[in-house]
Amino acid sequence: MATRKQESTSRSDTGKGTESDQLSVKEALDELMNIDGAIGASIVDYESGMTLGTSGGRGLDMELAGAGTTEVVRSERNIIHDLGLDERIEDLLISLKNQYHLVRMCEKHADVFIYLVIDRSDGNLGLTRRKIDDIDKRLELQ
Repeated sequence: MATRKQESTSRSDTGKGTESDQLSVKEALDELMNIDGAIGASIVDYESGMTLGTSGGRGLDMELAGAGTTEVVRSERNIIHDLGLDERIEDLLISLKNQYHLVRMCEKHADVFIYLVIDRSDGNLGLTRRKIDDIDKRLELQ
């Protein structure tokens, strides 16, 4: 598979999407990168640990970031289960000095999350979450 550093790549690049249509992984990544402050994005199946696609990164290895985060998601799910909570993770946020790393669980695809890195000075977490949720609703995995 080709290096996935700066341009969008995915394992399912078929299909055309508009604002109201379904999106392929590549189209979803393109829309994620259009979010204000977006630095890089990954779409990841956390059960298999497989990164379905990545885009951008500005030097960050988004495949590594996405795949590595699968362990964090699995661990958090186990903790929630062990605590006896009847809850589902919506998102995880890692705040760095200059960046937010937002891991947003997909509603439509139970074992998939969207990992988006945004610049703290250019991004808005509330709007970013809303835009990710819209993309999630239209994301089709093949």
